Amino acid sequence: MTTTRSILVISHTGRSDSVEAATHVIGQLRDSGIRPMLIGEEREELKAAGADLAGVETLDDARARELELVMVLGGDGTILRAAELVREHTVPLLGVNLGHVGFLAELERDDLANAVHRVVERDYAVEERMTLDVSVTIGGEVVYSTWALNEATVEKASRERMLELVVEVDQRPLVSFGADGAVIATPTGSTAYNFSAGGPIIWPTVEAITLVPLSAHALFAKPIVVAPDSTLAIDVLGRSDGIGVLWCDGRRTFELEPGSRVNAERSATPVKLARLHDSPFTDRLVRKFHLPVSGWRGPAA
Repeated sequence: MTTTRSILVISHTGRSDSVEAATHVIGQLRDSGIRPMLIGEEREELKAAGADLAGVETLDDARARELELVMVLGGDGTILRAAELVREHTVPLLGVNLGHVGFLAELERDDLANAVHRVVERDYAVEERMTLDVSVTIGGEVVYSTWALNEATVEKASRERMLELVVEVDQRPLVSFGADGAVIATPTGSTAYNFSAGGPIIWPTVEAITLVPLSAHALFAKPIVVAPDSTLAIDVLGRSDGIGVLWCDGRRTFELEPGSRVNAERSATPVKLARLHDSPFTDRLVRKFHLPVSGWRGPAA
């Protein structure tokens, strides 16, 4: 007996092009004998937009365990939302970029039909991306726990205020400074907030964790890169002018009162990304950032 394959489709339903793309993917999967799934909220939005949802099931905990793949139609924000939805089930994500830079996406919108065909044929590979376990402690007691694929950011809550921070690596103090905050990033997140803040780009095959201060008032406040098994901590000192805010992937947030400590370390649960192309990360950087290398043909033979 053949088991029906199940694929979850997640899209940015607030955009007409995403609705059109989701409708196309659902139809192509259904015609190929694959069971499309939607989350309840997006099902209602697609239904209201006139999409044909015959044979499409709504995701629940039981059906989530049957998923083979998640096809994500949108930008990096939509992919991060999808990663959050299926984190407990470690299902691979295949991103089709309908946004701007879209570093997490594997394909652009012009490749959509071919992407579905490759999925139907199971013609894709899966790679794992390192994530972070993030917690907040006050007086040694854990008051908040979450995770991050891209980054965990400590930021000041008020524009006119400054945070006084201490950075620790493996339970040893490294530096103290007043700043707007600091970013702790994975290699996957090195092209996101970390990059904008002046941190280094790290190839996905390099396992490491970075910390980048944000507008720090200190002579020694440079980005650092530590081993993947290191633990980073940021203490919000009691003398800080105001409260801080922890953001993880721009989606999960927690208020940091003076005396809070943010801890970040490698998580045992990675995020899986489906890949259709075995292209070098260098080429991805050139393509996404439109780097000026045209005319260069490489070293002479």
